[in-house]
Amino acid sequence: MLYVVIIFLWASICLYLLLGGADFGAGIVELAVAKKHKLLVRNIMSRAIGPVWEANHMWLIIAIVILFVGFPKIYTTMSVYMHIPLVAMLLGIIARGTAFVFRSYDAVEDDWQQVYSRIFTWSSMVTPFFLGIIAASTVSRTIDLQATDFISAYIGSWLNWFGPAIGLFTITICGYLAATYAIGTVRDEQHKSLVIRVAKHMIFAVVGAGVLVFLAAMYSGIPLIDWIFGGLIGQTAILLATISLAFTFIAFKKRKAIAARLLAGFQVTMILLAATYQHYPELILFKNEGGLSLIEHAGNDQTISSLAWALMLGSIFILPFLFYLMRVFSKELP
Repeated sequence: MLYVVIIFLWASICLYLLLGGADFGAGIVELAVAKKHKLLVRNIMSRAIGPVWEANHMWLIIAIVILFVGFPKIYTTMSVYMHIPLVAMLLGIIARGTAFVFRSYDAVEDDWQQVYSRIFTWSSMVTPFFLGIIAASTVSRTIDLQATDFISAYIGSWLNWFGPAIGLFTITICGYLAATYAIGTVRDEQHKSLVIRVAKHMIFAVVGAGVLVFLAAMYSGIPLIDWIFGGLIGQTAILLATISLAFTFIAFKKRKAIAARLLAGFQVTMILLAATYQHYPELILFKNEGGLSLIEHAGNDQTISSLAWALMLGSIFILPFLFYLMRVFSKELP
C-alpha cells in the first residue's frame, strides 16, 4: 500500500505542475506579451481557464494531505525549514485568485481593474517561482539541521543560486503550458497564430532557463548532471522530451491543438521524471549527508493502508467528474 500512496503523491505533484502550471502560466503569458496584444491575450487566457481554474488546486491539496497524513516527519521538516517560501507561495495563490475574481466579475469597472490585473500577473509569477524554490531546496542539500541561527536555518535553506534558477525554470514551463493549452481554445486564425508564436517563444525561454539551472547547479556544487544523465531512465526521459519537441513544432505548424497539448504535457512529465528518479526514495536531502525517505519515514502501516484506500476510492468517484467538467468547458473561443 505504501507504493500506492507514493504513486499518488508523485502523480498529484505532476498533475499540479501540468494543470496548475497552465493556470499560473495564463498570467505569465499575459505579462510577457507586447503591450498591443495584452488585452487580446488577457481575454483569451481568462476565458480559457475561467470555468475550471480553481479546480487545479485540488492536486496541491492532495499532495499536502498525503504528506501530512502519510509522511508526517517529511511534512514537518518542510513546514519548518521552508516556511518562508511556503508562505510566499500561498500568499501568491490567494492574491492571484482574489485579483482574478475581482478583475473578471467586479460589478464596477474602473481604475481598480488595472490594479487587479497587475496583482494577477505578478502573483502568477511569484507563485511558481517559490514553488520551484521549494522543490530545489529539498534536493540541494542546503537544509542544515545543525544550524543555530535564523539565517542559516530558515533563509540559507532555500536562498541560493540553485533555488531561484529552478524558480525561473518553473515560471517558463508554466508559460509554455499555458500558451500551448490556449491554442485549442481559439478559433480565429490570426489570434491562433499569435498564441502559437507566444508558445514558441516560451519554448526558447524554457531552454534558456534550463541552461541557467545547470550553470547554477555547477556553481553550487550540486551534481545535477549526474542525477539526470547518470542513469538510463534519466537519459531516456530527456531524449524522449527532446525528440517530442520536434513533433511539437510540427503540431504548431499543422494547428493540431490536442497533439500540441499532449506533447507539452509529455515533455514536462519527462523532465519531472528525470529530475526525481535518481534520488528516490529520498525526498529531502540534508546538508551534512542523510535525508528523509518516503520508505523509511512513512507513517505506520495502518495509516498508510487507510490513506491508500481513501485515495483509490476517492479517485474513482472524483476524477471522472473532474475530467468531465474540464471536457465540458473545453470549447473554442470566437
